Amino acid sequence: MSETPVIKPKIGEYRRHILVCTGERCTSDGASQVLFDSLGDKFKAAGLTAGPLRVKRTRASCFAACKGGPIVCVQPDGTWYYNVTPENMDRIIEQHLCGGKPVEDLVFHQAQSPDDEDAGACAVAQAPQGSGGNA
Repeated sequence: MSETPVIKPKIGEYRRHILVCTGERCTSDGASQVLFDSLGDKFKAAGLTAGPLRVKRTRASCFAACKGGPIVCVQPDGTWYYNVTPENMDRIIEQHLCGGKPVEDLVFHQAQSPDDEDAGACAVAQAPQGSGGNA
């Protein structure tokens, strides 16, 4: 029996990836889905659909942060926003996605940068160094 080979997917180049929680517990009135649906036109108007600032967008069903929605996460920056109304999304697009600076009053969590001091400080089990050599 021969197995069908798995085809490696391709994704175009992008600078940032924005994830929008569209789960029912985030906004029960559907505001998160409306926000997600509006991003295509907003990104096009801001020049974020192509070129060096291109932003990829994805729906997520739940971030497990079920208060203060709509909730949006910008990667690879690790910036989490709450209360992302259409007006606040415009601020995030202008200031963060185009300008590179988070909208501080909307940030509720900021992941550590890989350049931070603790990066790579994972506790990896190592075999004890024995004195098995010649003395």
